[in-house]
This record gives sequence, C-alpha cells and structure tokens, in this order.
Amino acid sequence: MNRHDDMERTFAALPPAGGRGFAESWWGRAWLRALADTALDAEQVRTGRRLARAGAVGAVSVRPGRITAVVQDRDGTRHRADVLLDVLSDDQWDRFLDLAVERSGHVAALLDREMPSHLVEDAAAAGVELLPGTGDLEPECGCGAWDHCGHTAALCHQLARLLDQDPFVLLLMRGRGERAVLDDLQARATPFADAPSQAEGVDAVEAYAGGDILPPLPDLPELPEEPGVPPSLDTEVPPAPGVGPSALEFLAARAAEDARRLLAEALLGEPEPGVLLEAGVSEAELTPAQDAVRLASGSDPDSLLVDRLAHGSGRNRAELTLAVRAWQQGGVAGLSVLEEQWPVEGEALARARAALESAWEDDERPALRARGNRWTAVGTPGQLRLGRDGRWWPYRKEGSRWVPAGEADRDPAAALASALSDLGDPGDLVDLVKEGL
Repeated sequence: MNRHDDMERTFAALPPAGGRGFAESWWGRAWLRALADTALDAEQVRTGRRLARAGAVGAVSVRPGRITAVVQDRDGTRHRADVLLDVLSDDQWDRFLDLAVERSGHVAALLDREMPSHLVEDAAAAGVELLPGTGDLEPECGCGAWDHCGHTAALCHQLARLLDQDPFVLLLMRGRGERAVLDDLQARATPFADAPSQAEGVDAVEAYAGGDILPPLPDLPELPEEPGVPPSLDTEVPPAPGVGPSALEFLAARAAEDARRLLAEALLGEPEPGVLLEAGVSEAELTPAQDAVRLASGSDPDSLLVDRLAHGSGRNRAELTLAVRAWQQGGVAGLSVLEEQWPVEGEALARARAALESAWEDDERPALRARGNRWTAVGTPGQLRLGRDGRWWPYRKEGSRWVPAGEADRDPAAALASALSDLGDPGDLVDLVKEGL
C-alpha cells in the first residue's frame, strides 16, 4: 500500500451510545476535556452529547487537520459539521517517532491500538503536543455558529468513541496515516525488537479439541430503523474531472439502503418487500440501461441526477419516468413488457387464447384487438400485455401513451379489471362490440 493511500479514513455511523460514556481510554477523555475547555457555551456541549448519544451523527471522515460528519437535529434538519486541528510539522514528527522507538513497549502498544501515556508525556516535554489543548479544536458548522455548537460538539463526542478503538485516528488528524507512521517507525528500528511475531498456527486436532472452551459468538446486530447516512462530499478539495459528488452521494445512499436490506434478509430470513429483481437475476447482471432505471426509481424525480440517468439509459426524461413506473410495478420483467413487443405464436398463442376464453363467459368477453403480445380492449383505455412467463400485465392509456397500471396477474380478466379499476364498472365491457381475437 502506498503510504499516502490512508490519508483519509471514513468510519460508518455508530449506533446510539445508550447509557455508556463516550470515552473509556485516557486519550479519549483528554479529547473531550479539550472540547469542554474550548467551548464557550457549556450548554452546547451538553446538546452535542445528547445528539451523539441519540445516534444523530452520520459517518465520520477523518483526514489531516480535519474531521467531518453530517449531524441531524431532532427536527430532522441536517448540518455539515467540521472540527479542525493543527497538523504536526515534519520536525515535530521526527521528534515524536524518535521518542517512540526509544522504549521497547511503545511500538507494541501502538500496534495493540493503545496510546502509551509515557510516550505522550515525553513528546509534550519535547514540544510535540499530540493531544489537543484549550482552544485547539476549531469548529466550523453549516448552521452558521461561530463557536462550538451542538453539531460540532456531537462530532467531537463521536470522535472520542473512535479514538477509544484506534489511537491512529488521532495521529491521522495530526498529519500522518497509520501506514506512514509504521513505515517510519520500522525505518528507525530494524526490526522492532518487541513487535509481536507472526502467529505460527496450531495443530488442527488441538484446535478442534479446544472448541468447547472458546467464548460464545457475539449477539446478532440489531436492525437499524433507517439506513446509515453516508459521509458528506462537500469538501474543499475539488472533484476530479468527470466525477460528480452528487452522483457519488446518491450511490452511497443506495449502498446504505442495500446494506440494510441485506442485513434484514439475514436477520429475518426472508426478502424485504420491494426487491423487484427477477429470481436468479442479480444487480450485476443488469444492462446499463436497466440499472439506470433501477437507480432512478429511488431518486428524487426533480434532481439533476435524473437527467444523467436518462441520458445514460438512452431515454429522455418522460421515457425514463415511464420506465421507472414499469420497474416499480415489476422490476426487470415489468420493464421488458413495457419496451418489448414480440409475436405470440404456436403453443404460446394457444395458451394465451385459452386463458382469455376461460376468463369470461361468452356473452361477457370484451372485444380484444391483438398486436403481438399486446391486446387492447376495444372502446376502452385498457390494454393487456402478455409477458414471456405467461403473466398478463395491465396497461392504461393516458394521453397518447400506454402506461403500466398495476402488477401482473395470471388471470387476464383480473389484469384488465386492474387497468380499468378507476374508470367505472368493469362489467360495462359486456356492451363493447365483439370483434374477437
């Protein structure tokens, strides 16, 4: 891995904190003390603690000198919150790394995700302040506050939880990623005398025999009420040519929705409603045009992203809107029936005729005009479309277009009734002129 590849890390939103404290490690508590000492309004610190405890902080992005997250107020309003911290100079990093290799246990402690207190104290004595002090945490928030507000305070409380898990987060904020730090430490100590050795493994029989003394598996995770909130891409760094931040944020949001759906399926043992892909068809097997419709079905119809999806799928906005409607009714199969017209011949035609003839009494059967797999009820705005799997899809004429009017049905009479459900009594079809098939 390139030493510059880990200069930004994103941590998924953490669940509500419940009754636990926000920092159990001494360095996490030191971080929160810096917040308390910096903020002018203690009530804002308490508000931030409540927001963080309630799980209102989204994914946290950490990079040198800055942490970022979207924080949601109790009324649902979201604000981007940033907290800035000065990075260390190259000279300060050299002094810190030299101190780290002076004591044999420091490197091993860092590898175990511990921040040695002696290392921090020695560094401070050498003029290298790793942990922030009073006034070091500079807030920026989309709510317009000039000092620490509830949103930046919530972000600081969330970061304290992350620092508990990994002190390298603090080192990244101070300017260097984990890989760079470890590479520099290795260059100074060749090799680390006390670094943990690579595990050699155990005999399979021995491992199996000890199976009854292993600790129990952790409890299954709880299903969150809503998908997680992806990190904000509204940063000072301009996007690369051809990269649209709004499109990436949309895809990240859809990935969060898919992750929650997959977790629900794993926990509940059955698919979540609304998954419309055909059996045996994965999202990876969709054509680009089909996938554009799938993505558009979950987006804001007024967003600029829809224009991009329409262009990418070879449709205009009106055509994409119609395709989304078909997708929402039946996924891949519904989209196929909308766009494909195919001749019904041979055995398929015989089965279709038999289904139509058995669906109504002779004196009640509507006059149907057939064109390929599309049967139009003469004198009405209703139409039946036959899918390749033998199901009938209801369509209704709106203006000059035929649009999907419901889900497919094996019974053509039920499908036609669905197409005409809000246009009066389907029994009125008895009065139509009988033209036959």
